[in-house]
Amino acid sequence: MELKKVVPVMFAGAVLGLGVVACGGDDKKADSTPAATATAAATEANATQASDVKVAFSAPAADHGWLKALSDNAKAKAKELGIDMSVNDSATTSAEQADQIETLIQEKPDVLVVLPNEGEPLTPVAQKAMDQGIQVINIDREFSAASAYHTLIAGDNYGIGVQAGNYFADQLKCKGNVVEIQGIAGISVTEQRSKGFADQLKKRCNDGIKIVAQQPADLAPDKGLTVMENILQKNKDIQAVYTHDDDMGEGVASAIENAGRADEMWMTGAGGSKAVMEKIKEGGLWRATFLYNPAMSADAVYLASLLGQKKGLPGFAAPDIPSKIILSATTVTKDNVDQFESLGF
Repeated sequence: MELKKVVPVMFAGAVLGLGVVACGGDDKKADSTPAATATAAATEANATQASDVKVAFSAPAADHGWLKALSDNAKAKAKELGIDMSVNDSATTSAEQADQIETLIQEKPDVLVVLPNEGEPLTPVAQKAMDQGIQVINIDREFSAASAYHTLIAGDNYGIGVQAGNYFADQLKCKGNVVEIQGIAGISVTEQRSKGFADQLKKRCNDGIKIVAQQPADLAPDKGLTVMENILQKNKDIQAVYTHDDDMGEGVASAIENAGRADEMWMTGAGGSKAVMEKIKEGGLWRATFLYNPAMSADAVYLASLLGQKKGLPGFAAPDIPSKIILSATTVTKDNVDQFESLGF
C-alpha cells in the first residue's frame, strides 16, 4: 500500500519538472530530462540483458516437500526475471541426474544451476560444464571439488547441528540419551549436520549427553518409520531425537507414537515444513525445527542472471559473485513459530 502512495507523488514531480522546462526554466533544469531518460533506458537495457541470459536448472525428483519447494522457487524466480530456463528435476539417482545434466550442457547455457542428488558423484559432470565455459551455481549439496562450481549457495548445515546441540544441551540440562536420524549417508549436508551436533554437545556437555543410536533414513518418511522402529526396540531409555529433516521426521514421529512412547521423549526436525510448524505450535512430541529455507534456489537463479550478465552483487565492491554464500540457520520453537511459519514449505 505504501508503494501506491509514493508512485503518484513521483509521477507528479516528473510532470511538474516537464512543466518548468516548457515554461522556459533555466538550462540546468532542462538538462535533467535527458539524464532521467538515459537512466530509464539503461534500466530497460539491463532488464533485457537479464532475460537474454540462458540458464539451465537441475535437481533431483521433487518427491519431497523441501525439494518440491526448491524447484518451484527456482522456476518462479526465472519467470519473474523473464528467463526462459531449461529444467530437469525428475532424476531419482545420481547417474540419471548426470545424464540429464549432460543433455543440458549440449544446449550450451550461460549458467547451469544444480542441486545435486549427491555432491561427489556429480562433480565430474559439473566440472565438465565449467571446463566448457558454462558457469555453475552449486546449491546446498557441495561438489567435492571447488573448481566444479563458480558459486556455492547453501544453508548453514554445520550451524543447524550447532543450534540443535545447543537446544538439546539446554533442554536436557546436559544429561540423557538421544537418537540421531540422519539424512542421506555420505553427502555434505548430512556430514555437516552430524558434526555440528556432535561438536556442540561435546563442547557444552562433555559426555553428559550420549548419542545411543545414529542411522541414516535417506530423508524418506517411510524409512524414517522403519529405522526408528528398530531403534526403539533396541533402546529402552531415550530422552530426545534429533532428525535431519522434517518430512523424514514425520515417519520417525509415527514410529514413536505407534510404540506408545511419545510421553518418554521429544524430537526436533530440520527444514521448516508448515506441517511440522503446526505440530510445534500444538506442543507435545515435536519441540523444534531448524529453518532451512528452500528459497535459496530462487537466490541461485538470481545469481545466475548476474553471472550471465558478468555482474557482481549490487552494492558489493567486489566485481564478481562470491565463491560461497552460506545462509544462516534459525531455531524455530513454540515461542517464535508464528514469526517464521510464513517461510515454511
